[in-house]
Amino acid sequence: MSMAGNLRKVTGLSKVGGLRKVARLTRRRPRVDLSHPARSPLGSSVVNCVTYQDGRRVPDSGDVADALKRVRKRGGGFVWLGLHEPTAEEFTGIAELFALHPLAVEDAVEAHQRPKLERYDDTLFAVFKTVCYVEHEELTATSEVVDTGEIMLFVGHDFVITVRHGRHGSLGPLREELEANAEQLTQGPAAVLHAIADHVVDDYLSVIDSVQEDIDKVETDVFAEDGARADPGRIYQLKRELLELKRAVVPLSRPLEELATVPIRVVAPEIQAYFRDVSDHLLRAKEQLFSFDELLNSILQAHLAQVTVAQNEDMRKITAWAAIVAVPTMVCGVYGMNFEHMPELRWTFGYPLVLGVISVACVVLYRGFRRNGWL
Repeated sequence: MSMAGNLRKVTGLSKVGGLRKVARLTRRRPRVDLSHPARSPLGSSVVNCVTYQDGRRVPDSGDVADALKRVRKRGGGFVWLGLHEPTAEEFTGIAELFALHPLAVEDAVEAHQRPKLERYDDTLFAVFKTVCYVEHEELTATSEVVDTGEIMLFVGHDFVITVRHGRHGSLGPLREELEANAEQLTQGPAAVLHAIADHVVDDYLSVIDSVQEDIDKVETDVFAEDGARADPGRIYQLKRELLELKRAVVPLSRPLEELATVPIRVVAPEIQAYFRDVSDHLLRAKEQLFSFDELLNSILQAHLAQVTVAQNEDMRKITAWAAIVAVPTMVCGVYGMNFEHMPELRWTFGYPLVLGVISVACVVLYRGFRRNGWL
């Protein structure tokens, strides 16, 4: 059974009905770019649908089906369809039109996927985790530092479909940069795949630089004079956010390695050389993340050591004062006994003498403790 037949079996819709659904969807929803929030209608999943011919944007009109038909008739071009958080119903017709594998379609709709690269016949399915640094005036134990999203790509010989999840990671500025470089777009959908991968990894490096500033601030506070009083919750929060960042960065190594080394039909050898450069940038991001993890562990251990030292100092002070207080307590306790025959009870200078002995003993103990650093 053909791929289209399999999809009809899964969705229960005919191909004609699916194409009509795509046409209705693209006609009803304005094609806008989420990089311009003021022009982005709520509930719209079709962000943009653009046709490129010989690296140039073609001002086509009509729906997605018409654009794809014209591209395949002309040859040498491709369609870039951008979606934002589409529902399963909205994606059904698109899946039929481009003959997408149902497993990849399910992943694109449900999201929450690890970075990966899968091949289905002549279609490539890639998942990238996007990251965004959350600005905050002061880092606390509950501050959100890193926000994540996802970009899924379906790449074929004459089309590229981007499915974005999350409110950040807009591809509008990237699209404009690519359109300004017609030579790069002549490489086809693989050039878009490389540009998005490079864009995502560059965001990793930018977010890592911002996280480093938070780590430096925590490190400075911990090693300050009153570092033992620093909030350890901030260190744990940074480690949690760092773990979220590692979940986005680390798994991407294998997909980029495949794109750079393994022969793939829709990726020309000329483009694979550029993926090696992206892989090098990702390696740098990974090394920084691992170094941050080790640094935070060291900062946490240093903070715990400072707390232990501070507690020991407090205990020494308490012990020293307790020893000083013990002198008058002992003397007063002895003279507080109800014995009839005790020394100096009937002596005129007995009371001031006892007070003087107590004072001298306390002063001697105080000076001794101060000299030894207990007070």
